[in-house]
Amino acid sequence: MTALPRPEIVSETFGDPSDPAILLIMGAMASMLWWPEAFCRQLAERGRFVIRYDNRDTGLSTKYKPGKPPYAFEDMVDDAVRVLDDHGLARAHVVGMSMGGMIAQMVALKYPTRVSALTVISSSPLGVDTSGLPGTTKAYKEHSAQGADVDWSNRRQVLDFMVKDARALASTLHPFDSERTRAMIEEDYHRSGGLASASNHFLLKGGGPERRIKDLTAPLLVIHGTADPIFPIEHGEALSKAVPGAGLVRIEGGGHELHRNDWPQIIEAIATHR
Repeated sequence: MTALPRPEIVSETFGDPSDPAILLIMGAMASMLWWPEAFCRQLAERGRFVIRYDNRDTGLSTKYKPGKPPYAFEDMVDDAVRVLDDHGLARAHVVGMSMGGMIAQMVALKYPTRVSALTVISSSPLGVDTSGLPGTTKAYKEHSAQGADVDWSNRRQVLDFMVKDARALASTLHPFDSERTRAMIEEDYHRSGGLASASNHFLLKGGGPERRIKDLTAPLLVIHGTADPIFPIEHGEALSKAVPGAGLVRIEGGGHELHRNDWPQIIEAIATHR
């Protein structure tokens, strides 16, 4: 099989390169914009060199034909380390959210010398039996199923569905800002040239050996919303229990998102974890 050319992975940095580095990895279908610029700047103000990047098939990074991704999940793990290489960084505190939390766990397990600390947000543990944990809520499953009827080449359909998706994932404690959310999704859509290729993330295969979070050597912090409809809080609890000494920060009423009202708690937790 012919190897794929190395994809272009576009990244952006905030803060002083001489400060300790933090690499932010976002989840499925999400470009770097889902780590809001203001969030990154506030984290950088805590004395951190912050890097966010577009996963392949999102943003300005390399995209592939929708429906048949010629790469595996393992390749996205390697992408993260290449971003560190591109910035001349030997190590970083790796922070991943949702699918990005899975990628972050795999980065820490595959490349332990490159990860000084690991923070996993709104995700689930690798190599842990989660069959006894509650799954995605019925309400979110019903909403998600509607995605099969979306014409991903139709701008209005995509934007409307993505805003509904963000609402379905939102905090139960804080108000949902529909206007701000739609504006960000519109920016992501136009910057990416559409979101059809991003749906490839749901078709990925592992492509690498099975890894278990219990083998982690880096310090682990878990941040998880108590009202997460995709990975209920029990997933965050199971992840923290799997690694001795791991910390767990519960975001009360938090959904599967980075709600602006929760930033102070989240940023404080990330900035002080090492």
